Amino acid sequence: ILIEHTSANPNGPFHVGRARNAILGDSLVRLHRLFGNEVRAEYYVDDMGKQVGVLAWALAHLSEDDVSATLNGRERLNPKWKGKADHERVRWYQAAQVVRQEREDKEAIEQEIGRMVHASEHGDQGVLDQFEAAYQPVLDGMLMTLARLGIEFDTFTKESMFVTNGDVGRLMEQFRDFDIHGTAENGAEFLDLGARGLKGKTEFFFRRGDGSSLYATRDIAYHMWKWQQCDDLINVLGEDHKLQAKQVGMTLTELGQNVPEVLFYSFIKLPEGKMSTRKGNVVFMDDLLEEAQEQAAAVVGVLRPDYEKEQVERIADAAGKSAVRFNIIKVSPEKGFTFRWEEALAFEGGSAPFIMYSHVRACSIVRRCQAEGVDIDAELAKTNIELPDSMPPGMIGLLRALAVHNDVLSKAVNDLRPHLFANHLLQLSTCFNSFYRDCMIVIDGKVNTFNLQISEVARRMMRTGMEGLGIVPIEHM
Repeated sequence: ILIEHTSANPNGPFHVGRARNAILGDSLVRLHRLFGNEVRAEYYVDDMGKQVGVLAWALAHLSEDDVSATLNGRERLNPKWKGKADHERVRWYQAAQVVRQEREDKEAIEQEIGRMVHASEHGDQGVLDQFEAAYQPVLDGMLMTLARLGIEFDTFTKESMFVTNGDVGRLMEQFRDFDIHGTAENGAEFLDLGARGLKGKTEFFFRRGDGSSLYATRDIAYHMWKWQQCDDLINVLGEDHKLQAKQVGMTLTELGQNVPEVLFYSFIKLPEGKMSTRKGNVVFMDDLLEEAQEQAAAVVGVLRPDYEKEQVERIADAAGKSAVRFNIIKVSPEKGFTFRWEEALAFEGGSAPFIMYSHVRACSIVRRCQAEGVDIDAELAKTNIELPDSMPPGMIGLLRALAVHNDVLSKAVNDLRPHLFANHLLQLSTCFNSFYRDCMIVIDGKVNTFNLQISEVARRMMRTGMEGLGIVPIEHM
């Protein structure tokens, strides 16, 4: 299974809104692997678009003084991120956006950027190299942020590959033979998908009047290539890509190719509105993770004043990033929600730290048994076990949660609904805490084998489930 997710334009740091794609996609990758599927996590690098062209132009023509003067105190660089290229170079991009609107020679600037983008779309290697020099450090910085969240990719594929290897050119010639092919007055070419039932915007343009390809054309070539790499294909896309995804799917059908599954998600909002890189109302993911770790450290420091600083930092790092991930993944993808710091960083109730603490409790049972000299493996291997005459509510609830665990995982994977498993894991943790309250495992140095076996099954399911959602399964807290 090939799962393509994130694939954000490499022109600036991740903000919380863009991170929803990455967290959803990575959770799908992890859950598929937990389910036993072979998965490849793929990042599609937009290395030849307008945004990369603007960044490359800015780095070539604007000095640091130019950038500071243009921004005039706006978009100041947080000293904490000095040296991190995604935070540094986005200021050049932002300055270029101002210059393109306000400078007297703005028309000449647009023409130069247009020539660069046009050259890249025709496979000009010199321009593509210039673009790569501009965006690669930014992409590296973005990937560092994702790595803090435990998100990694197996492969990176550049958009330009399908221009330089001839796939796009061959595809455009193939489109010309379709009976739904059309040509606009300016020479641009399209497929009339209205003839195949598409409503609304029915003309799917694949070639400009100057002969260059469009992003959508290269996306089709990319999908044709992806289907050669896998048996099943999943894309993670924002809800604003629904029309484009429909056009891509219908065009792939026209080509006799399968259509990928798509997980669409709604956007996260700040209390004052949608997050946007073009506006100032953004929360950068790096800043959120720092704040999460600081708040987690404060909580741990109060609860465990006996811990060394290194222990506190280790727990805070795990709890902070896990809290951020879970706050996003527990919400149904198609449901928009308002991001609030206090909810993301809550350490009680429906949060990752609550799940983590439940797992820590289960681990403490193992340690206590070992301290009592109990051979845990031998206890788990026993089959002739004395069952209780009656089961307390905590045990019944936990057994029910354990019984549906694999079914929920299957549904989350097959229906592309990772939030189902997230909420199940929360329920499993709640049930374990009730079990922990109601069912003693070691009494006067003697182990209750039945209770221990239930506890161990729950601990292992919590651990693998946490890994499936990117929650760090620490054993001390």
